[in-house]
Amino acid sequence: MRIVPVKTPTVVKKLLPDYIWEVSTTDKVIYLTFDDGPTPEITNWTLNTLKEYNAQATFFCIGNNIKKYPEIFHNILDQDHAIGNHSNTHLKGWQTNKKEYVSDIQNCQNIINSEIEGRNLTEPKMFRPPYGQIKPKQGKALLELNYKIIMWNVLSFDWDNSINPETCLNNVTAKTEPGSIIVFHDSLKASKNLKYTLPKILEYFGKKGYSFKSLNI
Repeated sequence: MRIVPVKTPTVVKKLLPDYIWEVSTTDKVIYLTFDDGPTPEITNWTLNTLKEYNAQATFFCIGNNIKKYPEIFHNILDQDHAIGNHSNTHLKGWQTNKKEYVSDIQNCQNIINSEIEGRNLTEPKMFRPPYGQIKPKQGKALLELNYKIIMWNVLSFDWDNSINPETCLNNVTAKTEPGSIIVFHDSLKASKNLKYTLPKILEYFGKKGYSFKSLNI
């Protein structure tokens, strides 16, 4: 039985009010986010698909992957998507002490800042914890460093190979509302479900009059 729900319960959001779970709006706007890239197998495909539907998104990147694939990272920037920090090594917050955790995130931030140098961009300081794991003291330390901690209110479960693509699609279409922050992954593990789901999500909500924007928080 799945412990983590597709839609984030209200009680969880109330317990952690300093984190961002959704955008308060009545406008038909959705915020697609992609974790774990950049990766050569799927990120460029994701960018091309978003471009086809005139959609903007937010990419929470792993520092080590940015170092391995800087040209793909620059492709994200070139298409004016927003960038977020997803740690340097995708470490698990619940198994990591505060000092190591914050240091790892700062290392990723340094890589991001180096890669955006000369682009006339404001330093992006959005952070999403890998696996959603973050201890209160870790969160407090990051907030004091002016990071915005971005969570979600809809999980697609695209990385879960135990679900089929139709279920992944239904997870999103059934639970998304105006202002929803939706989690996908531009990773090899998620590619089967993502390649099926993303175009259908863009078409489904596009026909309902929704637009897809990047986070600017």
